[in-house]
Amino acid sequence: MKVYLRSFQFPTAGAESAFFGRQVMTCFNSFYPYGVFNGRLPELHLAPITIFYGGNGSGKSTILNVIAEKLGIPRHAPCNRSSFFGEYVDDCTAWMAADDFGLEYEVPPASRFIASDDVFQEILAVRRTNAEIDRRRKFQFGQYFEGRSESNWGFDMSRPGDLERIRRNTAAKSRTASRFLKERVGFNKTERSNGESAIEYFRNTIGEESLYLLDEPENSLSPAMQLQLVEFLENSVRGVDDQFLIATHSPLLLSLRGATIYNLDADPVAPAKWHELENPRIYYEFFRKYAALFEGDDSARS
Repeated sequence: MKVYLRSFQFPTAGAESAFFGRQVMTCFNSFYPYGVFNGRLPELHLAPITIFYGGNGSGKSTILNVIAEKLGIPRHAPCNRSSFFGEYVDDCTAWMAADDFGLEYEVPPASRFIASDDVFQEILAVRRTNAEIDRRRKFQFGQYFEGRSESNWGFDMSRPGDLERIRRNTAAKSRTASRFLKERVGFNKTERSNGESAIEYFRNTIGEESLYLLDEPENSLSPAMQLQLVEFLENSVRGVDDQFLIATHSPLLLSLRGATIYNLDADPVAPAKWHELENPRIYYEFFRKYAALFEGDDSARS
């Protein structure tokens, strides 16, 4: 198992205090990401799988956004920024790991930031493509019957428009409607459920020997599919030397084997065991309350 990014340091409390001490203009109502952590973050020591856990507004996504910007890791979905984002990133420090020969790793070129918006955009892109194919198929269906009934006499083959109509008419007369449409339009892309599309997206996008930042990848995934993702990520770490930094509050993803978990709800932020965190405990207490139902006692709830 490889680690490419060994550790990362966010601005200390002193650096943040110095920043605010320099601000004399009053036209800004946000200094993001200054003030999100206020020096609460320790130097982050990163593992093959590192998870950032916390409630809404805890800064999970901010951590990934800043690391991606510092390392120049590409992303498609836009992230929260402000006039001070670049200055904040400059105040951060990243340390890459070294290989067996003591040479420091570069950021792998295939590294990616993958947000839940990327998955949704892929799903919408398939739907838009299929809508366009359906529109073209309807048009070409009319072209097929028009071509079968129209004679090729009287056309001038030197004129591009006439030549195309001759080709269409000839194709329509010599082919079935299915073959005509297949040649001119093709097939719709396979549409899956949002969860199936998300899993397929991760499998197609995540390659080998790279650093991936995943922002709440559990979005749109059922529990069963979250477990598929857990298995895929574990295999990617152990089989093809990927490193993952993940922002999540999913108890299932928190259970990734060997993951280092930073609890952003703690002050100061500190590593934690997944089964000690609030979200898994809430699920545990809920299902323990109704354990008898799952064990076959239908009278338990009443």
